[in-house]
Amino acid sequence: MTTFADLGLPRSIVSVLSKQGITSPFPIQEAAIPDALAGKDILGRGPTGSGKTFTFGLPIIARLAGSGASKPARPRALILAPTRELAIQIQERLDEPANSMGLRVLAVVGGVNINHHIRQLARPVDILVATPGRAQDLVNQKKLSLSEVRLTALDEADQMADMGFLPQVKKLLDLTPRDAQRLLFSATLDGDVNKLVDRFMHNPVTHSTAPVQAAVDTMKHYLFYVGEREDRNKVVIRIGARDGKTIMFMRTKHGVDRQAKKLRRAGISAMGLHGDKGQNTRSTTLQGFADGSVSVLVATDIAARGIDVHDVSLVVHVDPPAEHKAYLHRAGRTARAGESGTVVTLVMNEQRDEVAKLIGKAGVDAQTVDISTDASPAYNRALAQITGAQAATGIPVPEPGAQPAKKPAAPNKQTRQTQANKRSSSSRNGQKRGRGASTSNKPSRSTNSRRRSQ
Repeated sequence: MTTFADLGLPRSIVSVLSKQGITSPFPIQEAAIPDALAGKDILGRGPTGSGKTFTFGLPIIARLAGSGASKPARPRALILAPTRELAIQIQERLDEPANSMGLRVLAVVGGVNINHHIRQLARPVDILVATPGRAQDLVNQKKLSLSEVRLTALDEADQMADMGFLPQVKKLLDLTPRDAQRLLFSATLDGDVNKLVDRFMHNPVTHSTAPVQAAVDTMKHYLFYVGEREDRNKVVIRIGARDGKTIMFMRTKHGVDRQAKKLRRAGISAMGLHGDKGQNTRSTTLQGFADGSVSVLVATDIAARGIDVHDVSLVVHVDPPAEHKAYLHRAGRTARAGESGTVVTLVMNEQRDEVAKLIGKAGVDAQTVDISTDASPAYNRALAQITGAQAATGIPVPEPGAQPAKKPAAPNKQTRQTQANKRSSSSRNGQKRGRGASTSNKPSRSTNSRRRSQ
């Protein structure tokens, strides 16, 4: 069995991996790391969860170590990622191996005050992990220079192309030395990604561990025909109540917020994730999902690209994706790193033809289960067996950050005495007012005299 040491990685890095329980490389790591260590440009394709981060990250660390010192605001390696979550997770994965070699990794992403990043860049940074927009902002403010970047990695390049980031990516790469080593990794390699390859890469070595129509052996796919929207909504609630971690996908940000609210109202610990959420909220949400305090994550396609959480056993397309690549990327949130997982698409009557074409383009062999004719599709036995669907508690889960109502404090002895004195005083005043009123109602002597004279 091949080990990381066999691939030529330094002993310090191998030791860190061993302490983390990582001893054997994944196929794409075994294939690409030796070439990357040799300084070759790498063009890698592998399904999400196949170990791409270490494939480009570990050679970058090894090649930078002992090759000089970095200067403030002038990193020697640049890693670009499409989303904040993915950039932050890359930093977290590389931090310990980098530290073992005396290197510093920094992530700069949107949604965080740029002044915070400017202060961090005032210290030497060896490896900068960035979203394209934030890197460009720092360059525009002359707080970041890419003139000394010797290694560049693009992760999820196809997603950056789909999100319209290629113009920014090209601008950033143009600021790096032309002879810098390029490492480009993606789940798919086509279209605009090839333009990046032609323009910036030098005789790249291609490594692929998945066919163009990617599939994972440990992943099972199901299409559930659920009938109309009302029935689908009931199915979603019962699936959400299952045991284990579940990711549900919606097409819109509004749909994410609305679905998460419905789940919480039914007694399910659910949180939403989309681009309009602040970075602190997004980080808290992912942390809760990772530690299990949040059982259901409801997300849009773009926000979910950075989710690298183990033990996600079910992915549910509540809204089927718009195109086949999005299906593959969504599905890739489960069955990661050799684990098994299930992917379920909920299909309403009017969506059947659309979803059939989508599945065909994705190259997925999905089993169809028609529960639309059931009197209560949400209670279908096959649905329960495949997804673990069950009844929700019905006890609403508070909104994130909501504070429970405080009970009034029990009065102490002094407070009780004060209240008693106030009641006693109020009673005496009332008696005085009563006597005064009685006196004032008596007719005066002059009045009586006038009455007698009349």
